[in-house]
Amino acid sequence: MQTKRTYKLNSKYAIFLHLLLWRRKIRLTRHTDYAMRILMQSALQPEMLLSIPQVAEAHAISRNHVMKVVSRLAQAGLLTTVRGRSGGFRLGKPAEAITLGDIARITEPTLQPAECGTCVLSPNCGLTQMLNEAVIAFLTALDSHTLADAASRTVATRLLATRQEEHVSQDGKDD
Repeated sequence: MQTKRTYKLNSKYAIFLHLLLWRRKIRLTRHTDYAMRILMQSALQPEMLLSIPQVAEAHAISRNHVMKVVSRLAQAGLLTTVRGRSGGFRLGKPAEAITLGDIARITEPTLQPAECGTCVLSPNCGLTQMLNEAVIAFLTALDSHTLADAASRTVATRLLATRQEEHVSQDGKDD
């Protein structure tokens, strides 16, 4: 049974956006995927100062990728970092104040679904405006959800807590 999808923009563009997403033509980068995971973990564990190795292990992401993403999110003010041996990072803003659209805008180099710059039709193309409106619809949909919404809907809370407990118990055994 299919569920009806609703969008706030003109229905023909909402349908166009749905088709683009359904055919996976609009795809977020791995960088954005990692950013959303890292921010969700930070939202799920707001009392904790998270570390690069801890997050890398929890999400099976290389430490270099996590460092790059954390650096970008910290530059944008979504994370705050603490330097030093006991350092780490945590949310820089309340999860309720961060929209998924904010994250996408910060981490996506371009949200163009097509490369129009080299096309001979681009000066007079009718598709360009439609694609731009589809991107706006996509961002509007992401803007309607906060990081807190995403975190509250995930079952990752138990998984992350379990992995954190394992990490702490391993650290205690190594001493």
